[in-house]
Amino acid sequence: MYAIIESCGRQYKVEKGEVVFFEKLNAEEGKKVTFDNVVLVSDNGKIQVGNPYVKGVKVEGKVVAHGKGKKIIVFKMKPKKNYRRKQGHRQPYTKVEITAISTGANSSKTKADSTAKATTKAEEAKKATATKKSTTTKKATETKTTTTKKTTAKKTTATKTEAKKTTTTKKTTAKAGTTKKETK
Repeated sequence: MYAIIESCGRQYKVEKGEVVFFEKLNAEEGKKVTFDNVVLVSDNGKIQVGNPYVKGVKVEGKVVAHGKGKKIIVFKMKPKKNYRRKQGHRQPYTKVEITAISTGANSSKTKADSTAKATTKAEEAKKATATKKSTTTKKATETKTTTTKKTTAKKTTATKTEAKKTTTTKKTTAKAGTTKKETK
C-alpha cells in the first residue's frame, strides 16, 4: 500500500515504515504529524484518485529529526565590473517516518467526521448564496441610479452645446454685418 501526498508545495510517494525528508515543518521531534492532502491511494491494486484530494484518507507520521541539507554555494559575478559575491546556503528539512496510511474504509470515525463536515459545508454554501443574491440586488439598484445620473448629465451637456451654437451663430452674423458696412 502506498499513497501520494501533497505537502510543502511538493508531492511525495510514501509507504508505511518509510523515512521521508520534507521541507521544515513546525513540529517538535517525537511528535505525530498527519497529512490530509492525499492525492492518490493504492491498496492492493485498487487505485483511488482524488479530485483534487481523496476524501477520508490520512497519512500519519512521526517526526524523527530536524536538520540542514548539504551546503550549496551561490556565486554572483558581473564580468569587467569587479563584482563578485559568494554566499552559502543550507536548506532546512524535517525527517519524518511514516507510521500509517488510514483509508476511509478502515475507520468509521472518518466517515462520521466527513458527514458532519459535509453538512456544515452545505449550510455555509446556503448562507453564501443568500449573501450573493442580496449583494447582486444591491449592485443592480446602484447601476440603475448611475445610469439615470449619466443620462441627465448627457442632457445638460446637450443643452449647453446648443446654447454655444446659438451664440456662435449670432457672433458670425454680427461680424458679417460689420464687414458689409465697412465695404460700403
